[in-house]
Amino acid sequence: MDPSSAPKPAPTDARSRLGVLAGIGLAAALAFSATLWWDTRGRIGATQAEFARHLRGMEAESHSARDAAREAQEATRQALAKLTALEARVVESQGQQLALEALYQDLSRNRDEWQLAEIEQVLAIAQQQLQLAGNVRAALLALQLAEGRLARADRPQFLPVRRALARDIDRLRSLPSIDLPGMSLKLDALVAAVDTLPLAFDERTERPAAPKGAAGPAKEQGWWPRFAAELWQELRQLVIVRKVETAEPPLLPPSQAYFLRENLKLRLLNARVDLLSRDEAGYREDLRVAQRWIHRYFDARSKPAQAALAQLKQLSAASVSFEPPSIAESLEAVRGFKSRRERS
Repeated sequence: MDPSSAPKPAPTDARSRLGVLAGIGLAAALAFSATLWWDTRGRIGATQAEFARHLRGMEAESHSARDAAREAQEATRQALAKLTALEARVVESQGQQLALEALYQDLSRNRDEWQLAEIEQVLAIAQQQLQLAGNVRAALLALQLAEGRLARADRPQFLPVRRALARDIDRLRSLPSIDLPGMSLKLDALVAAVDTLPLAFDERTERPAAPKGAAGPAKEQGWWPRFAAELWQELRQLVIVRKVETAEPPLLPPSQAYFLRENLKLRLLNARVDLLSRDEAGYREDLRVAQRWIHRYFDARSKPAQAALAQLKQLSAASVSFEPPSIAESLEAVRGFKSRRERS
C-alpha cells in the first residue's frame, strides 16, 4: 500500500485538542487568578483591618493626647493664676515692707524726739534746782540719768550731747559736797526741840532731898515735932533763891515766854530758808541770834539747852555759800540737736 495513499488525520481533532488545552489553561489561569484574587482580597482585608485597628489606636491616642493637652492647658492656666496671685502677694508684701520700714523710721524718729524731750525736761528741772536751791546732788542724778538713757540708745548722733553731759557731770563732781538735806533736818529737829528747852526762871517743882539720918529721929519724936518739921520744909520751898550771872535777869511772864519760843522757832526756820537759798550772811545771823536768845532767856546749864547750843555751833561752822554751777552746756546741746532734727 502506498503510503501516500494512507489517510491523513483530520484537522478538527487537532483543533479540539488545542481547544481543550486552551480551556484547561484558561481554567487554570482563572483558578490561579481566582486564587490570587482571593489571597489578595484576604490580604487587603487583613491590611484594612490592621489599618483600621491602627487608625482606631491612633484615634484613641489622639483623644488621649487631646485630653492631656486640655489638662496641660488647664494646669498651665491654674499655674498662671497662681503665679499672678503670687506676684500680687509679692507686690503687696513689698508694699507692706516699705510701709513697715517707713513706720519704723517714724517710730524711731518719734522715739528719739520723745527721749530728747524728756531729757530736756529733766535737765531744765535740774537747772532750776541748781539756781533756786543749789541742789547739786539732784542735778548730778539728773545728768547721770540722761547720760545713761542716751548710752542705752547707742546712737552715733547722740555723741555731742553725751560729751556735753559728761563735762557737766565732771564739773558738778568737782564741787565741794555740802549736806544740805542733813543740815535742814538738823534745823527741823532744833525747831521741834524748842518747846522742851527750860527757861532761866522756870519754877522748879522738885523738892530738895531731906538730909540723911533725919528720918530716924523724926519717927522717934511725937506728932508735934514732925508737924513743925514738915511745916518748915513747906515754908522753905515758898521762896527759892538762885544766883543769876547776867546783868539783866530775864523775868518773863508766861505769855511772853510763849512768844519767845515762837520767835526762836521763826529764827531757826529763817535759817533753814537761808540755807536752801545759799544766803550765808542771813543764815549765820539767824543762828547767832538763836544762840544769843538761848543763852539769855533759857537755862543754858540744862542738857537740852547745851545740846541745842552744840548743834547750833556745829551748823554755824559749815559754809553754805558758793557760786551756783550751771548745766547750760547740756541744755544747749540737747536743744541744738532737736532744732537740727526739726530743720532736717
